[in-house]
Amino acid sequence: MILSIPFPSWLHPEIIQGFPIPVRWYGLMYIAAFATAFFLYRKQIKERNFPMGDDELYDLFFKCIIALLIGARIVATLVYETSDTYRREPWLIFWPFRDGRFTGLQGMSYHGGVIGGALGIVIYSAVKKYDFREIGDMFAASIPLGYTFGRIGNFTNGELWGRMTASPLGMIFPDATTYPASLDWVREAAEKTGVPIPAPDALMNLPRHPSQLYEAFFEGVVLWVIIWLLRNKKPFKGFLIGLYLFGYGVIRFILEYFREPDVDLGYRFEIVKTSLPQALYHPALSFSTGQMFCVAMVAAGVVWWIVAARLPDNKAIRVYSNQLADQPPAGDRKKRRKLRKKAKRK
Repeated sequence: MILSIPFPSWLHPEIIQGFPIPVRWYGLMYIAAFATAFFLYRKQIKERNFPMGDDELYDLFFKCIIALLIGARIVATLVYETSDTYRREPWLIFWPFRDGRFTGLQGMSYHGGVIGGALGIVIYSAVKKYDFREIGDMFAASIPLGYTFGRIGNFTNGELWGRMTASPLGMIFPDATTYPASLDWVREAAEKTGVPIPAPDALMNLPRHPSQLYEAFFEGVVLWVIIWLLRNKKPFKGFLIGLYLFGYGVIRFILEYFREPDVDLGYRFEIVKTSLPQALYHPALSFSTGQMFCVAMVAAGVVWWIVAARLPDNKAIRVYSNQLADQPPAGDRKKRRKLRKKAKRK
């Protein structure tokens, strides 16, 4: 008996196969992610009568999404791409065609997206005279649930699979790396999972952790529930920004032990060198690229907490007067800024 779940045979990366321009589940999941974050952010604005009209809200999200995609793409190509293609021809980073056909922008880095999105929020807040801490807290309470859809997109692509497992949750991904049945550890893993062992020279595809779904649930749903429930109970302004950085970093760091690192990258830092197969083991003292980024996120979250707790004008929750709900037209920036300044004095 095979102790694993077969990958759904009907699930393909393309929603419509054979279409001239590929329509992929992954792209649809990005749209769902941005829409989810948008509506959660808008809900918080209405809860607090925050002085931001719909025009500014659309403008903010559009610019932050562009900044996020730029950051995600640049880090993905410069950090996770081992060839020199993008270093030699950097214009290809944002070129969605390969060999004369449309492929989209394949390869995004979550951590690069965080950097790009954060810079977008900071710049927008500075230009429009908003408090970055308030904007950032509302984004922190909106983003994780949207992120869930991104990982579901990875699952539909059949990518970023986990390590081999004998757990009943194991799944055989069609495009996962295969290994020769002649290797002792491969035969042992096959016996534990009930996968038939073919000829010694055959390549075997063994059950993997569906790590994309683990991440979708814990980094998305669980983290979002925690932050969302604390959005009106935070101790100081900017607290949720640090909570998001710290919480995501800790959860992702742990889940990386279930996920196989990129074959061409392996472990970026090893306290104790190991020769164990990456597809089967992740030594506690060996750290992947994602884990190194997560350590930086946790550190950034702690440092931000220390700084934000000492900043002036630090009232945790501000509900603006109802008068601010009736905003002047988007083009009348002077009046809008006066209203925001008046609210801050109250």
